Amino acid sequence: MPDVDSERGRTVLTRHVVPLSGLVARGLDVPTALLALRDTRGLAALDSAGGAPRRWSIVAFDPLEDLTYSRDDGRDLADVDRALGRLSFDGDEPPGPFGGGFVGALAYELGVRGERLDLPPPAWPQPVVAGGLYGDWIAIEHAPDGSVADADLVLSSGTGVESIESRSRELLDRLEGAVAARGATDPAAYINGEPAFCSGAASRHVEPEEHRARIERVREFIGEGEVYQANLAHRLTATVEADALELYAALRESNPAPYMGYLDVALPDGARGAVVSSSPELLVEIGANGTGQRVARTRPIKGTAGRGATPAEDAARRAALLASEKDRAELAMIVDLERNDLGRVAVPGGVEVSGFPTLESYASVHHLVADVQAILRDDVSALDVLASLFPGGSITGAPKLRSMEVIAELEREGRGFFTGTLGFAGADGRAAFNILIRTLVHRTRLDGTREVSFHVGGGITWGSDPADEDRETMLKAEGMLAALRRAESAPGGSLAGTPSGDRSGTPPGVLPRVG
Repeated sequence: MPDVDSERGRTVLTRHVVPLSGLVARGLDVPTALLALRDTRGLAALDSAGGAPRRWSIVAFDPLEDLTYSRDDGRDLADVDRALGRLSFDGDEPPGPFGGGFVGALAYELGVRGERLDLPPPAWPQPVVAGGLYGDWIAIEHAPDGSVADADLVLSSGTGVESIESRSRELLDRLEGAVAARGATDPAAYINGEPAFCSGAASRHVEPEEHRARIERVREFIGEGEVYQANLAHRLTATVEADALELYAALRESNPAPYMGYLDVALPDGARGAVVSSSPELLVEIGANGTGQRVARTRPIKGTAGRGATPAEDAARRAALLASEKDRAELAMIVDLERNDLGRVAVPGGVEVSGFPTLESYASVHHLVADVQAILRDDVSALDVLASLFPGGSITGAPKLRSMEVIAELEREGRGFFTGTLGFAGADGRAAFNILIRTLVHRTRLDGTREVSFHVGGGITWGSDPADEDRETMLKAEGMLAALRRAESAPGGSLAGTPSGDRSGTPPGVLPRVG
């Protein structure tokens, strides 16, 4: 058991760092670490799998304390903050930005701190907070070319080195076995799905005509002066045979991103769940600047264009996106919203914008992004900063509260973890959280049926064309559809028909196998 400082009410853990350089040379990476630890409690990964920045990933396991709250528990982010405030670490310096603390996800329905919003529940029951306090993890450092440069196993204890030695031997054996198993596996098992646009591998719950009508209604709200923009999404589901980690491995291949993540989640209805994300978007990162001041950074994304089939077409699409008045105006509105959100936790005059706009390219799309940074006040915690931004303005709209009301009225169901966040808040004050877009929720029901649910959407402005916006949602879906094809075309995988008695409301019928 950890040492407890009863006078201060704090739990003090000692970090022990075990180098894994030998395993790195033989192929240790994030999927291999997940494979080795798949039977541990509370398995979580924060994974810089592609794009930029790519430097550190972590795989955390066996939390010291579970911090999973349902909507009716009466608990929220402040309870997580109090639990984190009782935890501290000494011992070895941690490799990378995470030194132990909270790792977890927040659902969209957690809402805006201090505001009462009547948000509908999601079709699949999901907690509003899922995660825990972690003292054991693997830290993986990436080289500029994306390969694994180094890795360390970090174990924390208050009971002495003997228990750490025993536990590290056990875990090293598991990692050795996973490295050997991955080396004997044909990588094509995960990548033999044929690329195709919107293959039909999942069922839409809102038909294109209805989604276009919803977009027109948002334009009416804008014309009436209710909102300037609102982010509107629709949901897709499929019944699958792949388990959550197989799906994550496939998503990592089909749509690598800098803020990917995986989290085991206990669902309120007793089903086993997992958040599986290939998010390209940072909600907030907290660290220190060159003068030692605490700084928060958010990086909203607005504006999307599909990749071109040839280098010339791709360059033309990049240029068109950068020149788009609509997309630049949409990004500007969200940047202003994020400046206001960060202003509540910043020192006076401490918020600035840079890189407006910057174009970033991913496996299937280009995006416009900008950086908003703030020098933080001394009296705010990392989770206070997260709460000031949550939910992210790029996936609500402006003004935030009214756009969330419009979203609730038109979508008519909750989003769950989609457009929430996944990340870490360390006991040392550092933090990093993504926005859960390009994200699937995987669940294994009590009868053993495996299902996935995901949303796709986009920001609607007065200048939006409903047909174009609907097509853009399916462009964004392509990376997740490709992951379904890859996971289900692996040995033993198939897309199955959905039972007519599905509690999620998925329409009955056969979801065709592709690949």
